[in-house]
Amino acid sequence: TTFQDGGEEVEDGAVYNVTLKKVQIQQAANKGARWLGGEGDQLPPEHTVRQYETSKIRAIKAGTLEKLVENLLTAFGDADFSYISIFLATYRAFASPRAVLELLLDRFGNLETSSHGEVANLNSLESEMVLRAEIASVLRAWLDQCAEDFREPPDYMCLLKLLDYLKNNMPNSDMESRVQNLLKQFQNQEVEAVDGFCGTPSSGLADGEELEISNPEEFSSFQDHVVAEQLTYMDVMLFRRVVPYHCLGSIWSQRDKKENKNLAPTIRATITQFNAVTKCVISTILGTRELKIQQRAKIIEKWINIAHECRILKNFSSLRAIISALQSNSIYRLKTTWMFVSKDVLLMYEELSEIFSDHDNYLTSRELLMKEATSKFANLDSSEKENQKKSQKRLQLQKNKGVMQGTVPYLGTFLTDLIMLDTALQDYVEGGLINFEKRRREFEVIAQIKLLQSSCNSYCLIPDQKFIQWFRRQRHLTEEESYKLSREAEAAADTNILSPKSQKSMVKRISTLFLGTDVFTPPKEQPPKSSPVGGSSGESTDSASVSSCEFNHSETEDVCMTPVSSPEDPLKKSSVGSDKGYDSDKGSIGSDKGSSSKGSICDPGSGSDSSSIPSRDSGSAPGSAPRVLPVYNRQSEGSCIIRVSMDGLRDSVYKSILITNQDRIPDVTQRALLKHNLEPDAVEDYELVQVISEDKELAFPRDANVFYGMNSHVNFDFILRKKA
Repeated sequence: TTFQDGGEEVEDGAVYNVTLKKVQIQQAANKGARWLGGEGDQLPPEHTVRQYETSKIRAIKAGTLEKLVENLLTAFGDADFSYISIFLATYRAFASPRAVLELLLDRFGNLETSSHGEVANLNSLESEMVLRAEIASVLRAWLDQCAEDFREPPDYMCLLKLLDYLKNNMPNSDMESRVQNLLKQFQNQEVEAVDGFCGTPSSGLADGEELEISNPEEFSSFQDHVVAEQLTYMDVMLFRRVVPYHCLGSIWSQRDKKENKNLAPTIRATITQFNAVTKCVISTILGTRELKIQQRAKIIEKWINIAHECRILKNFSSLRAIISALQSNSIYRLKTTWMFVSKDVLLMYEELSEIFSDHDNYLTSRELLMKEATSKFANLDSSEKENQKKSQKRLQLQKNKGVMQGTVPYLGTFLTDLIMLDTALQDYVEGGLINFEKRRREFEVIAQIKLLQSSCNSYCLIPDQKFIQWFRRQRHLTEEESYKLSREAEAAADTNILSPKSQKSMVKRISTLFLGTDVFTPPKEQPPKSSPVGGSSGESTDSASVSSCEFNHSETEDVCMTPVSSPEDPLKKSSVGSDKGYDSDKGSIGSDKGSSSKGSICDPGSGSDSSSIPSRDSGSAPGSAPRVLPVYNRQSEGSCIIRVSMDGLRDSVYKSILITNQDRIPDVTQRALLKHNLEPDAVEDYELVQVISEDKELAFPRDANVFYGMNSHVNFDFILRKKA
């Protein structure tokens, strides 16, 4: 089988990509083979006759909403078999369920008024049966894949409209019964706010219970694998509830608007859990002032072992949350405490951190996630013998139980990719047509999320109410509190007597592990800045963040932790995806500007090369070559992505903006104002400058071309500042 690009076909209100599929259907003509000297019925090679059949595959590239909905009924005829799934997974970015349902049922689902293909010209029983079958197929797929689209309490207008259509056109059908049952199910359920583990830390507390700082003895009483299993149980419950379309960049990016405070609750719930784990780690390490150095080091060791257990369970969400907490400023700076962490555990910590290395746009974590997405058990490999033996022993215990495991991903990876796609690709193309190629690209990411959600059904975990109640009771320290307690703990540790030889040996060992050098340079200590009201978690490029562990302070579920910068190369360019916290503007999970801590917490959205955006290898017509998309920190093909933050806010609160070589200062300033939910008409009141270094900025003349005027040798970070 071979494929050939057949160009484009343009119809009224739609543009199609055409691919010619050539299939060999017969290799030889057997009749008369003996007369031509063949043995039996086989022809000699020189007389072989090959016959081919060529078929045309049409995949809609862009169209009006009416054409896209009509294509739901014709996609199978055009051999575009994935179209229905792609449309249902992404249509919320450009239409509402009611608009689609009305077009499907009223315009194309009524034989008397339908203009759908041949059906409009034929008034026969056969054509009616064909149309009913097509409508039923689309509705069945809709209910199978996106039943939540019809959850509209208290009126359920779409579901009632669908039920009325089925009663009139498909009475007593299985579809009618199914819709009736779904309506009863929704009506009998209370309006679902994501409950359980997704509320505030105190949610689910019994009457009279209060938040408390962790008791080290109580925490130590929980076995490492029990803690990991319970964190995985909570993560699985939340991840399975994630509504995939909530992850779309065009939807997630709108969450900071006042009217959207309840937007994408399933994503917010996952973020809340991630941050709760991170804060729990910090509270258990710093919450008790009376702890001795060795006791505090033991708690750090315990959390590293728990992270390792999460790795065995393929829970990359809690694994990353724990690693990010250990890399936060308040924990990382406890250099004396880290000296008492055993060598084997430190090596394990380093290996776990390397999973989230930002090298080559987080290639390690991406490949590992896809490798283990559908595997029954974790694929563990350790360079250290003791850790390898321990890992294999724990893994063998899991296998002996005969229970398969799913995979819980770090959701920031997908949020970031989707946000970058949303930033780089236009919603509409020439003629005002909806760009459906963009939706096909987005579906490649959505499909991965769905695959992982399906794999989570393999988990067989039982909740431990004792641990869950303990976890919910934990009072989380603020950034200021944790920093203050960290300073106190380190000051107390410095009073302990360490021989110069012992101290030198310890420092050299830990510096080698953390920095890969023989000189330990502790991070510069700076009191954490207070978070601005209304800020948004390291709003990474509207999609990704670029640092370690910065969280959204604009929402109650998002906590803020300032990660430490890597002392190795503080000015090193960060790829757009090195976000390290949870909750970026359009989907990653927080971040900080330009710093990158080893094994940081977030995943890439799009890096400094085109590989950051998933390649178009599924859900689209074969044979079409992917186009290089604009990325952060690199100018290519006359476009790039810059990050713009507001003056006076944290550096990590920024928006990503796509610019081309035609954009001038007023255009870019207006888009930046829109992204930050400000009045776009106030362009003349603001100035846009590029950050060159801590003490240098590049100012632009009023009508300057931003693309050609910017400094391309530093990070593409800009500040929008109100004029004096």
